[in-house]
Amino acid sequence: MRHDAPIVIHRLSATGGRRVVARGQILGLAYRDADVIEFLRRAGVAAPEEILDDPAWVEWRGTKPHEWGDGR
Repeated sequence: MRHDAPIVIHRLSATGGRRVVARGQILGLAYRDADVIEFLRRAGVAAPEEILDDPAWVEWRGTKPHEWGDGR
């Protein structure tokens, strides 16, 4: 299901990372929640750790939210 959230965290890549995109701009490849938080902080999102589970802000694609393929 597509939510059109402004931030999309894509499915796991072959390396276990997940591409993070905000409003169509690639912010980076995250390997854990802390990476996502740092990318969003650099993009100017206030309190990014508070929006990771808010579907109005973040759409997690492919696998479950916060799943990084290595148990983190």
